[in-house]
Amino acid sequence: MNIQIFGIKKCQDTKKAERYFKERKIKFQYVDLTIRGLSKGELNSVKTVIGIDNLIDKAGKLYQQKNLKYIIHDVETVLLNEPLLLKTPIVRNGSKATVGYNPDIWQEWIKG
Repeated sequence: MNIQIFGIKKCQDTKKAERYFKERKIKFQYVDLTIRGLSKGELNSVKTVIGIDNLIDKAGKLYQQKNLKYIIHDVETVLLNEPLLLKTPIVRNGSKATVGYNPDIWQEWIKG
């Protein structure tokens, strides 16, 4: 199992995801989106599973500040340039991925 958690330290769901894997003694790699965003390959892998429109946080402050609701934009390019627009946490396990806090799915990964 190769778990990656992409998130922001201030995000409560990211903290819960980290705690979920720590409590089960499962090693994971944490990627702080305030420091480094997803690479193009990582984004492609995640969007294949989740869908690009499910990755952008349309309810977040940054989305509102940038007026992206009213501007025609390429979502993939925006997410590569502004990783703080991503919903968090994004948890990857190889080709599998989730967005948000999803312990039921993570439990299936552990069993499988």
